[in-house]
Amino acid sequence: MEDIQKKICLASSSPRRRELLTRVGIPFEVVERGNVRTPDFDSAHPDEYVIALATAKAKAGRAPENSLILGCDTIVMHQDRLLEKPSNRNQAIEYLSLLADDWHRVYTGIALWQPSTRRLLTASEMTRVQFGPMTLKEIKSYVATGEPLDKAGAYGIQEKGALLIKELRGDYFNVVGLPLFRLTVLLTRFNIFLSDLLE
Repeated sequence: MEDIQKKICLASSSPRRRELLTRVGIPFEVVERGNVRTPDFDSAHPDEYVIALATAKAKAGRAPENSLILGCDTIVMHQDRLLEKPSNRNQAIEYLSLLADDWHRVYTGIALWQPSTRRLLTASEMTRVQFGPMTLKEIKSYVATGEPLDKAGAYGIQEKGALLIKELRGDYFNVVGLPLFRLTVLLTRFNIFLSDLLE
């Protein structure tokens, strides 16, 4: 496991991704990241957008040449609209009002970049999420917790936002921000196998 720890570097400041990797016992270290250029967004291809952004983040990771750098990006789509992290409480209320009593889609892109070999592997995951109905008072109460302000789509499924969700179709961990099964598939192609991670 020590060799794996030296190899996997997380180029992300997300505490949720760090918590997921720690919880399942995938050893890693967090590395700083240089500037990342945000690609143009095309609502017809959100999967390509998250992969492009995850790739840019992985390649911007400041890690040793022999490392395996993990970059990630998660977005929320309601119909054809991209709901990023809200810039203020009013925008969080607007987003949650859109999501209430309706379905939306969560996309996460992951990229594994090995600088020494210039090898790049990418994947994306999509999960459909349905919110139950919410009154304006309930929305404002949730926003008042402060939880929505640093999260795409203005909610966190692993926290109080779990109370808003009526149904989920797909990978739960994708909505948290890191589709773990998809990650293990990519790691296998870098000779890091599930049996190694389960030790």
